[in-house]
Amino acid sequence: MNLSLRVIDSREEALELAERLARLAEEAMAEYRAEPLPPDAGRRFVERHFGADELLVLAAEESGTGASCGLCVTAPFEEPFTGEVHPLVVVLHVRAELRHRGIARALVAEARRVLRRRGTRALAVRAAYNDDALISMGERWGFVRAWELMIGD
Repeated sequence: MNLSLRVIDSREEALELAERLARLAEEAMAEYRAEPLPPDAGRRFVERHFGADELLVLAAEESGTGASCGLCVTAPFEEPFTGEVHPLVVVLHVRAELRHRGIARALVAEARRVLRRRGTRALAVRAAYNDDALISMGERWGFVRAWELMIGD
């Protein structure tokens, strides 16, 4: 399959994806968030972050047909004490039947290139505490565990 990676840089096109972004984010947070996201969470996310250097909406599409294959979305993450802002991968999704073909790797590599051109020097990712496959994949791609976030109720 020939893959095309495309930065979605129009606010309107990003807003068209808002509902899908929220659904994918909700799936990613399911292990530690029992409540559903508010109905307008995706729209508010896009409106809040659009224009920030750390926001990136990157689509993987099948060349020729334009069929969606995957999506990588980053957003600003501020380190509470230093105030340093880094892009954080908030959505990394590949259609189930297309997984294990290097699409996620291509999305992350392209995200790093685009964000570097924008002047960011680091890309952060998060993984659930028991997602050993994702943690291992991140480490193979050059990510290093920097800290652990623990959530309690």
